Amino acid sequence: MKNLPLLFFGIFFVLAFSWTGLILSSVIQYGDLKPIAMEEGGVPQPQARVGVAQQGKLVYISQGCIYCHSQQVRRKGFGADWERGWGNRQSVPRDYILQERVLLGTSRTGPDLMTIGERQPSADWHHQHLYNPQFTSPGSIMPPFRYLYRTQKIGDAPSPNALKIPDTFPEEKPEPGYEIVPTERAEQLVAYMLSLKLNYELPESRNAE
Repeated sequence: MKNLPLLFFGIFFVLAFSWTGLILSSVIQYGDLKPIAMEEGGVPQPQARVGVAQQGKLVYISQGCIYCHSQQVRRKGFGADWERGWGNRQSVPRDYILQERVLLGTSRTGPDLMTIGERQPSADWHHQHLYNPQFTSPGSIMPPFRYLYRTQKIGDAPSPNALKIPDTFPEEKPEPGYEIVPTERAEQLVAYMLSLKLNYELPESRNAE
């Protein structure tokens, strides 16, 4: 019992030191970062994600996309991100400052998605990929998300957002007179995917090349 105060203060200082190193140092280092314009009169970057794209982020999380995809482009020479075309620069802390929840990811069962909105700017591509990944990426192990789409009878005219089924997959086409359309969640998720871009420069990204 005589050593109980010493044990208590030892545990306290270990926890305090850990908190200082992990939390306080990060706040000091990154807490004052703000969007910045690289040119006079330019638009400060990054910009906040709003509207349908922000709603799509919640769909992205709920569907478990974070377990197979990362959102961080590594520095050139650290991995093969650049060689794979996943980004033209590394991602830096300022890229994430306006995000309430940062989805860096812990594994890459699938490709990194930090710049997927630049690499695949077509909404049709993303809808096809979600409905059946084999449409766009033969051999992909990604599961289909067909439940984010519904089959409906064609009205006076086909829906402009009806899914375009490749002719190489005739078995996936709906019955004559019917069409497959995205649900609201599918539209939101695709809007989020299209918003994932690194098409701007930051001082840190230039210095890190």
